Amino acid sequence: MGWFSLLSLLFFLLPFSSFQTSSNVSSSSIIHHPSPLCHPYERSALIQFKNSFSVNNTIASDPYGCDGIDPPTISWAKNDASNCCAWRGVTCDEKAGHVIGLDLSCARLQGAFHSNSTLFFLRNLQSLYLSYNDFGGSTIPSEFGKFTNLEHLILSNSNFSGNVPPEISYLSKLVTLDLSLNNFHKLNVDTFTLKRIVTNLTNLEALSMDLVDMSSVSPVVLMNLSSSLINLTLSYCSLGGNLPADYIFHLPKLEMLFLGENENLTGSLFPKSNRNTSSPLKELDLFETKLSIDFPYLIQNFKYSLEYLYLGSCKILGWNPTLLANLTQISVLDLSSNNFGGEIPWSSLMHLERLISLDLSDNNFTGQLPEISSYNSTQLSFSYDNSSNSLTSGGPLPLELGVLDLSDNLLDGKIPGWLYSLKSLDYLDLSSNQFTGYIEEFQSHSLVRLNLSNNKLHGSLPSSIFQQVNLTFLDLSSNSLSGDVGINDFSKLKRLIYLSISKNQLGGKMPSSICDLNSLQYLDLSNNSLIGTVHPCLGNFSVNLLVLNLHINKLHGTIPLIFAKGNSLRNLNLNGNQLGGILPQSLVRCKKMEILDVGNNKMNDTFPYWLESLPMLQVLILRSNRFHGSIDVSPKTALPFQTLRIMDLSNNEFSGNLPTKYFKNLLAMMDAYSDQLTYMGEDQYYESTIVVIKGFLLEMERIQTMFTTIDLSKNNFVGEIPKLIGKLKSLKGLNFSHNKLTGPIPSTLENLSNLEWLDLSWNELVGEIPQQLTNMISLEVLNVSKNRLVGPIPSGKQFNTFDNTSYSENMGLCGFPLSKICGNNEAPQSPTTKFEEEGGYGFDWKIILVGYGCGIVIGVSLGYIVLSNEKFTLFLIKIGFSNLLYA
Repeated sequence: MGWFSLLSLLFFLLPFSSFQTSSNVSSSSIIHHPSPLCHPYERSALIQFKNSFSVNNTIASDPYGCDGIDPPTISWAKNDASNCCAWRGVTCDEKAGHVIGLDLSCARLQGAFHSNSTLFFLRNLQSLYLSYNDFGGSTIPSEFGKFTNLEHLILSNSNFSGNVPPEISYLSKLVTLDLSLNNFHKLNVDTFTLKRIVTNLTNLEALSMDLVDMSSVSPVVLMNLSSSLINLTLSYCSLGGNLPADYIFHLPKLEMLFLGENENLTGSLFPKSNRNTSSPLKELDLFETKLSIDFPYLIQNFKYSLEYLYLGSCKILGWNPTLLANLTQISVLDLSSNNFGGEIPWSSLMHLERLISLDLSDNNFTGQLPEISSYNSTQLSFSYDNSSNSLTSGGPLPLELGVLDLSDNLLDGKIPGWLYSLKSLDYLDLSSNQFTGYIEEFQSHSLVRLNLSNNKLHGSLPSSIFQQVNLTFLDLSSNSLSGDVGINDFSKLKRLIYLSISKNQLGGKMPSSICDLNSLQYLDLSNNSLIGTVHPCLGNFSVNLLVLNLHINKLHGTIPLIFAKGNSLRNLNLNGNQLGGILPQSLVRCKKMEILDVGNNKMNDTFPYWLESLPMLQVLILRSNRFHGSIDVSPKTALPFQTLRIMDLSNNEFSGNLPTKYFKNLLAMMDAYSDQLTYMGEDQYYESTIVVIKGFLLEMERIQTMFTTIDLSKNNFVGEIPKLIGKLKSLKGLNFSHNKLTGPIPSTLENLSNLEWLDLSWNELVGEIPQQLTNMISLEVLNVSKNRLVGPIPSGKQFNTFDNTSYSENMGLCGFPLSKICGNNEAPQSPTTKFEEEGGYGFDWKIILVGYGCGIVIGVSLGYIVLSNEKFTLFLIKIGFSNLLYA
């Protein structure tokens, strides 16, 4: 889910939070009167309910407003003689003294919610708020159905799971029911239960089940929704099938409808009659559904009411950008990911005087953003002359945008001056376009998120960026920015969480003011020309830091980082610098470490066996340093490197036997199967690394979770290749070349059915190449050259695609593709020649692709970017993958 979608999620929570606020105000007004004395059994029930949980004051910060709020139960008296009606969060009936309201939102309660809870003694409850607690995956007890007077039941964001009990349908007086945001799809509801809820709860005005699993629900049950309904939010529910949209859109009071992120939801948003809808719809989210939306019909019927409209990744029919001008009440507009083309319809958008958030990202809009040449209070006109970059007349802009997302389009030219002048701008994303020129000074002092990455911007970093005290996200990566980054003062950016200025031309030393950014979680300064040393402070605030990426710079000295206990670091990438010395052993404290890459430096150390205890380490790259000695396994670790999937120790000075004891414990390399294409990291920051694949140095901009490889080449390993290497069935690549290995090639390699490249060259291997290796059906690249192998080369399957270079300088080998005939028999007919006779193209990479099968699909999906070997680049262009290569 993207950043804008998260923002959307917060928008649709607002009505429920406002509902809760109004309830709290009502509660406060009651408490201001002389408090009635509560009934002893109710007071006792509250105390016992509180004592059945612990209060977790260490819950991480959240975006919902619980930060800084003391849990209400802290002030509850433990003395039974106290008056519970005066307790915070408790509301009592003034006449009878019964507890009728309980608000324990943000109470930070933690523990199991049992069906015999004393909470169920409070039979007079009319409102119950239990949101933002942690009930440990408990099921929602059916006893909630006994609260027959309940009007508001809020159980959102409290870590419930299991089935929604049908007894909820007994609560016929319910006006608000919120079961949303509970343990992503761990809470589920079936058709029977949902039908009973929507049929029996005839007073229901607000129903929220976001993230509740509805994969087994038929949308037909929504035909029974109450005509009283005002708010309906069913986002991220796996709801599929045909939606009775015509019925829902004619609910007379419906103001909010959120169905986003239900990618299997079908149906048509078309008029089935001549009558217009009477629904006063204000907020509509159909993001990433398969609903067919009649755009003119939608605008015509809701143009005077719609305030929030999310139609990203939708099936929009009848698209007419001029109609946007009719949305006179619109505040938030999301039309992202719809393949719209042409120029952005600014002439229509500028009529939307209430617009504060605009998302047109991931479309095919082209051209340049216009300059504002003249305007009055109701209309703006544009000049496409880019010679000027300033406003030509004074006065406030009618377009007071707070959020603008135009990322992933084909927009070019300079960023216009009017955009820098938006003083209310909070969120600006122009990434992945073709903007040129300098970044000018921003007049807004409220920027929270700024993303100008993947453009063609140049010049130095503007000073106004470093005055943005509210900034949490800053990404200026993949441009041509230059200058001395060390002269910039980052110290005012106290709230900064994400900072990336990678892939630019920045020089100078790392600014020491970065040490003041204690909220920082992602720091990427890679692919620049930074000099000097690594600041020790970067280890000091590693408690919060998740990613530290400094690869491909000119940093020298040692790694001075001292990592604290309990730190959160998951990615440390120092590859491609001039760092020497040893690895700091405090890395063993990084229990969440997934990627450690210190390749291509000048480190001089023995093998860091102590890393084997890191429970989440998936990528270990020590390539091209001066690590030396044998690789020993510590007896203290039962399952060393059990999660490791990429192991690159190549081009060092390791000696002794291959680390057989490690091979037998590489569990992640034995079974890395996944039926989904997933990557390390998340939407905010995908992990990347540089690896050698099939002889080419490649940058994986995203690391696929089922990609596995071992590279121990260019060392001084001796002895035989262990047979148990055949257990690593998920391996994509294996490179033992340029060592001193002896003995035969083990036939157990045939079990590596996913192996795409195998390099055993430049060793002292003897014997024949096992015929069983023809079972390696994914093998694309084979190199056993420069050994002492003898006998016939296996034939069939992939082995019919390898040329002479795979076997050169093995004097005892014979058979195709070598010219040397085995014994008195003729050499077998070349499969390549036979293919030519049948009208083929002769032997080239295309034949390898035919035999390679799914391997090329995986290869391309990994997002490989070729850093060397022009021939391979030209090959990809030749077969039509150039667009993927440079994507």
